[in-house]
Amino acid sequence: MGIYEILAYFFVYGVLGWCVEVAFAAVKEGRFVNRGFLNGPICPIYGVGVVSVIFSLQGFSESLLILYLASAVLVTFIEWLTGYVMDRIFHQKWWDYSGQPLNIGGYVCLPFSLIWGVFCVFIVKCFQPLVAHLIGYIPHIAGIVILVILSIAMLADLYVTASAILKLNKRLEAMEKIAAELREFSDRMGENIYENVKDGMEKEEQLKSKVASMKEVRKELRAEYSAGKEEWYKSQQQKLDELKGRYDSLVNGLGSVGERLVKAFPNMESRIHKDALREVKKRVAMRRNKRK
Repeated sequence: MGIYEILAYFFVYGVLGWCVEVAFAAVKEGRFVNRGFLNGPICPIYGVGVVSVIFSLQGFSESLLILYLASAVLVTFIEWLTGYVMDRIFHQKWWDYSGQPLNIGGYVCLPFSLIWGVFCVFIVKCFQPLVAHLIGYIPHIAGIVILVILSIAMLADLYVTASAILKLNKRLEAMEKIAAELREFSDRMGENIYENVKDGMEKEEQLKSKVASMKEVRKELRAEYSAGKEEWYKSQQQKLDELKGRYDSLVNGLGSVGERLVKAFPNMESRIHKDALREVKKRVAMRRNKRK
């Protein structure tokens, strides 16, 4: 099997894998979700997985048991490696099998490994001969041109998607900084209010010994405390509104690619910005529900 066949099978099974993911999401959620990592209709992990099985295990096709076990192990390793590398590069776990039995780091789990084995046996024994036969009908030159165009398109898509993820990470980082600033601001406001109330109570006790009625006490307190406090509270409220506005702008300005990724991977988790990503996912879900 040469480079031409490897690329051809990669794109065929990558697109078919995308179709399976979309169909699965449609049944599960009742709507269309572009479940691919890329924007285009392809899931590269399926293409890599199936091509690896075809290339490495074709010699074991006579023994169904060996083919099944070897396929399950190989595809599971590819899935684990892909999830681990993407987690380390983008600091996000794109899928999570933590709720499944016998999982490894949430990247892979035994039930899905067994299912992948069944699919691979079916592909090697039944489907792949048909795919190879159909690809054989495509003129070689035309096939090369098609593969070059598809490869360029996929690389461009990969660049756009990776850039969007890096921007998303920066946005999440900025959100967490603003959230920390809001918490610090709230603490300062609370402490200031407490000190003002405490000082007011002390001043009230001092004035009680000097004036006869509570009316005069309140008048004295208002005259002393109201002058500068109103302006101070206005300035603090303006700062608070500014921080909230910046936070909302970050949450709501994901862009089409960032929002698609959040929808496509509902179980995505961030290792660094967990709270910020949860807020983004919540806002995306609210916007989706409003459109219904």
